[in-house]
Amino acid sequence: MKEFFILGIDLAGVPSRPTGVCLLCWPKAKTLLLYSDEEILAGVETESPDLVTIDAPLTLPPGRNSIEDREGGHFRPCDLELKKRKIPFFPITLGPMRQLTKRGIRLRLYLEQRGISVMEVYPGGAQDVLGLSRVKHSLSGLKRGLKSLGITGLKKGITADELDAVTAAYVGLLFLKGEAEIYGDFSSGTIIMPFPSK
Repeated sequence: MKEFFILGIDLAGVPSRPTGVCLLCWPKAKTLLLYSDEEILAGVETESPDLVTIDAPLTLPPGRNSIEDREGGHFRPCDLELKKRKIPFFPITLGPMRQLTKRGIRLRLYLEQRGISVMEVYPGGAQDVLGLSRVKHSLSGLKRGLKSLGITGLKKGITADELDAVTAAYVGLLFLKGEAEIYGDFSSGTIIMPFPSK
């Protein structure tokens, strides 16, 4: 089988906060923290991954022209699918999510213009589906859970942002292997998620 190279990004809403980045070439994960858009984009272009997965909203709800637009709804079809499956999430029009959404859309457009495949992921939800601890509940528990999936290279002192980036990259790998599903539709935005654990 082809060896896939995935770059997972746990995007911060603002450049002053750390963004976790994971370079996953199965089973080895290499993580780091970056800050500015320029650092993140330079890292992606240097690595030339098969897929970039970003933990941030990458599209707007139908009927909205911008995140500040009061027309249209608060949810995308992919968000409603999360709700239907009882996976907790923050609406993208809520407070701090607005900055994250704007930044995510900006990075997606830049990367897609350069021919790089980008997909939205939701590590917290993926951790629920995979039966792993969310990082907010137990950082060490999530690290153990990711190791149990076969992922190696998780360094001592790894941060919460980096572990979510590892999850983001792992979900991208599952998608390329045909082991993940798509919530939503391509016209209004999608989130890729693992198939539920049996």
